[in-house]
Amino acid sequence: MCGIVGAACALPYRLSVSPARLAHMRDLLTHRGPDDAGIWSTPNVALAHRRLSILDPTPAGHQPMLTPDARHALVYNGELYNDTELRHRLARQGVTFASNCDTETLLAVLARFGSDAAEHLRGMYAFAYLDLAAHRLILARDPLGIKPLYYWIGPAGDHLELVFASEPRAILAHPHVPARPDLHAINHYLTTIRTTLTDHTLFEGVRTVRPGQWLTFDLRDPTLEPDICDNSLITRAPDATTREIVERSIVAHLRTDVPLCSLLSGGLDSTIIAAVSAQHHSGLHTYCAGSPEPASDTDDLACARRAAQSLGLAHTQTIIDHHAFSELWPSLITRLGVPLSTPNEVAINAVARDLKSASHTVALSGEGADELFGGYDHSLALARDFHARNPHASLSDMARFEIESNAWIPTSLKPAALTDRFTLDTDRDELLACELEREFRWCERAAAAAASGTSLDRRLHHHLLFQQRVNLAGLLQRLDTSTMLESVEGRTPLADAVVAAHARSLSMDALINWRTDRVETHVETKIPLRRAFADMIPAEPLARPKASFPLPFQEWMHTLAPRVRSSTLVRDIFSTAAIEIVAQNPGSAWRIAWPMINLALWDAAIFGSRGGIDTNNNARAEARAL
Repeated sequence: MCGIVGAACALPYRLSVSPARLAHMRDLLTHRGPDDAGIWSTPNVALAHRRLSILDPTPAGHQPMLTPDARHALVYNGELYNDTELRHRLARQGVTFASNCDTETLLAVLARFGSDAAEHLRGMYAFAYLDLAAHRLILARDPLGIKPLYYWIGPAGDHLELVFASEPRAILAHPHVPARPDLHAINHYLTTIRTTLTDHTLFEGVRTVRPGQWLTFDLRDPTLEPDICDNSLITRAPDATTREIVERSIVAHLRTDVPLCSLLSGGLDSTIIAAVSAQHHSGLHTYCAGSPEPASDTDDLACARRAAQSLGLAHTQTIIDHHAFSELWPSLITRLGVPLSTPNEVAINAVARDLKSASHTVALSGEGADELFGGYDHSLALARDFHARNPHASLSDMARFEIESNAWIPTSLKPAALTDRFTLDTDRDELLACELEREFRWCERAAAAAASGTSLDRRLHHHLLFQQRVNLAGLLQRLDTSTMLESVEGRTPLADAVVAAHARSLSMDALINWRTDRVETHVETKIPLRRAFADMIPAEPLARPKASFPLPFQEWMHTLAPRVRSSTLVRDIFSTAAIEIVAQNPGSAWRIAWPMINLALWDAAIFGSRGGIDTNNNARAEARAL
């Protein structure tokens, strides 16, 4: 797990960014890689790296890494879970290795297969790979988007320049990259509380490489227009049971040369991971974060404690109160450079800080199961009802349903909450619907591999796939950023490409059980996981209903709420009435208060409370001085 950054331009131009500035951009990612740092460059390409040593923590794993003939160069963030298998295969073909680091394995695979390497990789990754002889640069992410990668293409003097990094903050430190809010992405944030919209980010012009995308840049083409290949569905489902596939994934995620632990909420998914891990990793320690306000036998702290006791595991609780929450929230936004998506980011960061202080560097986490195996009972019930009533709904209809049913700020509240300047500039919700309609086209392709069933079953598969494409990407981003701020690698054994391919191959009847009594319909979710591990985990997690936020943030926002009054960006977006309601009593309008306060804190951290809609970052002159 690491941080990567770099820049490139087409020949015969030379990079505009100085070595000192590139080193500064790299070192903004020190939290992602405190153990080592490196830079390698040619006149038109620069690669930089910060290393968090997980496998082979020796100098042999130093990056940027080059092949012995110096033709191929790589900066890489992530882990390959089929590293051993790939090494054996390459060794039979005559490849030799000088380290035990999976970076060397990935570089060898890329040097041999180039843009066709995706089908050989299993893991979480984001990398920049350069083939000097072919003048080709590839930016790529794993199929589920577990590891982040952002980029910007724009004018840098007399040429276009590509800038990329693991976090937007590093890109914005480039002297030619302006920091301006992307209003369409902000509208998406208000609606879905996600900080990316397809490939858009909250910063205008800064894009995210999509899950599974491989962007190939010909460095002889001055337009820097990438050839885009979607490898998000390249993995095929193996012929094995759910238990076999999930256990293999968990075991593969245990490989490390540094101390490993597991996050445990007491729910089904994290308990499965802890139970399987404990059988293969002696002395496993589990962690849980939560609030004692109000104390309950059914909250995460209590359920996790009982699950750990049942499994015989050492367990630590991270307690978060109102004061800790109010301190961590703005600190996270300042350090990340983006608003928070959910309050859970505060809890994840707090527990990551505690487990790191106990010398753990890798933490397993349960993200992915709900989106892959159908864990959101309320959302599923709404989708089933919609598609039963609208059997011929178009992709556009489906996109609008997902917006309405999953909206953080319901569209009905927006006219009163938002300014005319923000809403009437363009029909932002219409643009959002068009973007999400494109996501459903991906769902159509993914659904082709799903098991057959009724028309309603196929539509529900579309719903689950949409959850994977939009919701899961946000959750994985949340885990990565919250843990990496403390130099902790978060691993997600259930959000694994092979597990995902298996889940997509299952019928809806295998995933979900609907039971209707005289009053209402009940949903039994994630059936494959519940049945596969019923004999391994305690009874309580098997029956525990889906929980939401472990922190009572609605009651904790009042300390920071008055800051919304001083934010130019907030005043440009929200009505005066909405701002005053939030400033005085945020708990009464918490769905509006949460994103509004986040945007106010973001405005202060990035734009100096002078953000507004048309303002550049005043720190640009300081950046050029380096």
